[in-house]
Amino acid sequence: MANTEKSFKKHYLPASAADYVPRHFLESVQLQRLQDVVQHAYHNQAGGLYRQRMDEAKVRPDAIRSLNDIQQFPFMTKDDLRASYPYGLFAVPQQEVVRIHASSGTTGKPIVAGYTQADLDVWADSMARCMGAASLSSHDVIQVSYGYGLFTGGLGAHCGAEKIGAMVVPTSAGNTERQIMLMQDLGVTAICCTPSYFLHLAEKAGEMGVQLKNLKIRAGIFGAEPWSEAMRERIQNETWIKAHDIYGLTEIIGPGVAIECAEQNGLHILEDYYYPEIIDPETLQPLPDGEEGELVITTLAKRAMPMIRYRTRDITSIMADQCYCGRTIRRIRRIGRRSDDMLIIRGVNVYPSQIEAALLKIDGLLPHYQIVITRESGLDNMEIKVELAPELFGDRIQELESLQKRIAHAVNTTLNISAKITFAEPKSIARSEGKAKRVIDKRG
Repeated sequence: MANTEKSFKKHYLPASAADYVPRHFLESVQLQRLQDVVQHAYHNQAGGLYRQRMDEAKVRPDAIRSLNDIQQFPFMTKDDLRASYPYGLFAVPQQEVVRIHASSGTTGKPIVAGYTQADLDVWADSMARCMGAASLSSHDVIQVSYGYGLFTGGLGAHCGAEKIGAMVVPTSAGNTERQIMLMQDLGVTAICCTPSYFLHLAEKAGEMGVQLKNLKIRAGIFGAEPWSEAMRERIQNETWIKAHDIYGLTEIIGPGVAIECAEQNGLHILEDYYYPEIIDPETLQPLPDGEEGELVITTLAKRAMPMIRYRTRDITSIMADQCYCGRTIRRIRRIGRRSDDMLIIRGVNVYPSQIEAALLKIDGLLPHYQIVITRESGLDNMEIKVELAPELFGDRIQELESLQKRIAHAVNTTLNISAKITFAEPKSIARSEGKAKRVIDKRG
C-alpha cells in the first residue's frame, strides 16, 4: 500500500493548473492514476468483490496501457455497495479511514462511503476548484445550507469554502427565518444548498419583507437534486444572483465532481480526479463525445473506497469543445434525469424534469408542484398538483379553467400524454429543506 500512496502523490496536479493543462498532459496523468487505482482496488479491497469481477472477466490490472483499455473492465453499481455494506469495498485498513459518510436514502441500509485523510484533501481541493469556477474567493462570505452529518453536502461545501479562504457560515438546513437573518446581518455573498430549498428561502424572505436582490448575495451553488433551466431562470430573475449547477455523488466523493463556470454552459468535470465515460444504458457500449447516455465515473485518486466504472444512472453527454472560460477539462451537459427515475405511464417514458420545464413556461405558476401517479382498472393516471401565485388563486372560475387548459396543453405537448391538472392553494404543497419530493407513485 505504501507504494500506491506514493504513486498517487507523485501524480498530483496543483489546483491552480489542473483545470487548464493541455489535453495530452492531462491524459498522461489520467493514465498513470488509472493504472494505480486499478492495481490498488484489485490487490487491497477488503471484500475482494472487484478482484472477483475482474477475474471473471479475465482481465488483469496490467491490461491498462491506454485510457480506452478501461472499457475492458467490469462495471460497479449501487447494488454492489448495498451487497458490501458496510466495509466490504474498503481498500485500506479500517484504522486509516478517518470519516464515514452515507447516502440520504430512506429505505433499507444506507450507502456507506469511507475516506482517508488523503481522500478528504482531494475532496476539499475538488470543492475549492468548483468554487473558483463559480467566481468565489477568499473575499466571499459563504452560507452552507446543505445538511451536515452523514449527507455529504454540508461538510463537502464547508471544507471547499475554507480551502479558498472564504468566511463560512455553517447554517445547515432548516430554521429558515434565522438563515435569512444571518444572510442579512453577516453580509452573505454566496449560498450552497438545494435549488428547491433556495426557492423556499426566497419565498420566506419575501414574507418577512426581505428582498434577496437587495442583499449582498450574488451567487448560489445548487445541487443534490435535478433542476431545470426554467428553474434557474426563475431563481436568477427573482433574486438577481448567478445560479451555478454542481454535481456529485456520495459513492464517488460527494459534491465537487463537476460544476458550471461563469459561462453556465455545461458542468466542467474534474477529469484529473474523476474519469468520465458515456455508455448506452441498454447495451452498455461506450458512446462518443456529444451522444447522450449514462455517465460512468472512475475515481482516479480515492484511496479508501475506489470506484471503477461506477454506473451513476445519470443521463448526460460529454461536451468536447473548449469552453470560453479557457478551462481544458471537458464539460458534461446539465443532468435533468436519471435512467432509474423514469416513470412509465401508459407506455410513455416520463421524467419529472420534463414536467417542471413545461410548468415553468407559464406565467403565474409557482415552482412548487407534485406529480401523483395512480392506477384504476389497469389504467395509469397522472395528476399534477400545481401551486398558483396568491394573486391568481382567487381569480374567476372561467379564468382558472382557461389556465388549467393551457397547463394541460403544455404538458401534453411536451410529454405526448394527458394529465389531470389540479390547483393547490398557495403554500399548501410541503416545502423541502433537503431534496424536494416531486413524485408520489401510488401504483403499489
